Amino acid sequence: MSLTNVFDIAGSGMNAQSIRLNTTASNIANAESASSSVDETYRARKPWFAVMQKEFMSVNQKGEFQQLEGETGVGVQVLGIVEKDAPLQQRFQPDHPMANEDGYVYYPNVNVVEEMTDMMSSSRSYQMNVEVLKTAKQMLQRTLTLGQ
Repeated sequence: MSLTNVFDIAGSGMNAQSIRLNTTASNIANAESASSSVDETYRARKPWFAVMQKEFMSVNQKGEFQQLEGETGVGVQVLGIVEKDAPLQQRFQPDHPMANEDGYVYYPNVNVVEEMTDMMSSSRSYQMNVEVLKTAKQMLQRTLTLGQ
């Protein structure tokens, strides 16, 4: 694996974790937002990740290109942001200004403990990708100074 691949992989990981941090922050910010209907209630969002894969070719004994067995991961991509399908919280609060005609208020399906765990995990993953980039940069700099 070349250093440019390391930079690409770590960079894609940082991008993915940044998106994950942003969606987690949005979920926490909206955790207690009230609504009078199911359709208007905020729903927790999660990024949908996928491994970016690359096929490799080799030259056989006849001089022909052939695909190597399997594929290898070359980073991560965010395919989209999806809403969680967990049920919304319905609370009976007839005195609340957002209560519907039956006295119910709807709250998002955000689990703050889960969101904080996601935030810590994505923050650490981001930091690890930064460390990989720093190490790759140092290795590249040391390689360039070998000939001096």
